[in-house]
Amino acid sequence: MSVPINAAARRRVSFHKLTVSDVRRLTEDAIEVTFAVPARLAGFYDYLPGQYVALRLKMPDPDGVLRELRRSYSLCAVPVQFPGGSSELKVAIKRDIGGEFSTWANAELAAGAVMEVMSPQGAFISRHSGDAPPPDPALNVLNSMNHPEELARQAGTYVAIAAGSGITPVMALAKSLLAGNADTRLDLVYANKAAMDVMFLEELADLKDRYPQRFALHHVLSREQRISPLLSGRLDAEKLEVLLGKAIHADDVDEWFLCGPFELVQLCRDVLEARSVPRDNVRFELFTTGRPDHPEGQRGRPVLIDSSEETWKLTFTLDGLRADILSPVHARETVLNAALRVRPDVPFACAGGVCGTCRAKLVAGDVHMDENYALEPEELEAGYILTCQSHPTTPEVKVDYDG
Repeated sequence: MSVPINAAARRRVSFHKLTVSDVRRLTEDAIEVTFAVPARLAGFYDYLPGQYVALRLKMPDPDGVLRELRRSYSLCAVPVQFPGGSSELKVAIKRDIGGEFSTWANAELAAGAVMEVMSPQGAFISRHSGDAPPPDPALNVLNSMNHPEELARQAGTYVAIAAGSGITPVMALAKSLLAGNADTRLDLVYANKAAMDVMFLEELADLKDRYPQRFALHHVLSREQRISPLLSGRLDAEKLEVLLGKAIHADDVDEWFLCGPFELVQLCRDVLEARSVPRDNVRFELFTTGRPDHPEGQRGRPVLIDSSEETWKLTFTLDGLRADILSPVHARETVLNAALRVRPDVPFACAGGVCGTCRAKLVAGDVHMDENYALEPEELEAGYILTCQSHPTTPEVKVDYDG
């Protein structure tokens, strides 16, 4: 049964200092980072397979001035409440070209480091449960958090398609689903440039050995020749159609998980839509939009206000406290940027319309949202917006982060 995931079910954002207990090299350009969670903070870090955390730290700019950096990373371990789960938090960080945070982490991050880690967020989780939905569908995520064994016991047929570091949340999903029910089947299509780029290679092989009849792994390498031409070269629509027609039982899939760059996820969504796969059966998550013509949302850009200029009036509520801000019309700043000018604790992570951490309920006025890769249709209908992507279009705008 498919149950909508509503914004009301998402937990409040909070950051706490956690110590890095281990850093493990996955590939030449990727590491797995483990955070120890002390018992007093355990309740802040319950999570479901597929969710993510944001990491926050201050780093000096070229002039030596400290500035805050935030980056979001999916959790790759199975939560402690699930079979084979762990109380530790594990994320994978792959070095991106020009990526300041990921380059630093891959070169310098080591056990003993202390970093601020956000409470887990995200709706890239399975919607299927063997039990009847709760009276209010908005409580589904919270219900699963309180009773994760219900999710672990579910049976079904699943397909995951990932590229590069998109495998990270899929690892947690795959392990929990396969361990939770002996009747569960999972096909994974994993695209990389070459074998040396495959993250979690040993873990994937272990899953294949442990569940040989229920877990099928299809490695697609764009820059290496494999025995099968179908698994060689870039994963395009033609290859995907053949995979779905011959290698995967695509007609009886209960749920699809897509994770990776914008181009791959959009390709898969288009192919599945052409095959009349119900949209509610497709879960997707982007690590980046990968679209240079759509820059990230503003997150702290300084704005000068001239009393003679036309302004928007922005009002937001956070933790029960209200704040009013004037925003110059010509500045075209986002709601998030305006809010950060008076409240540095306003929640956000990616600021690119991908993660959904900055969402708030639009109470009054209207906005234009540049991009949305995080909010579900039912959230939009309920009035939620991504403040990192939203620009005022009326003289007064009111949003509620507590809503």
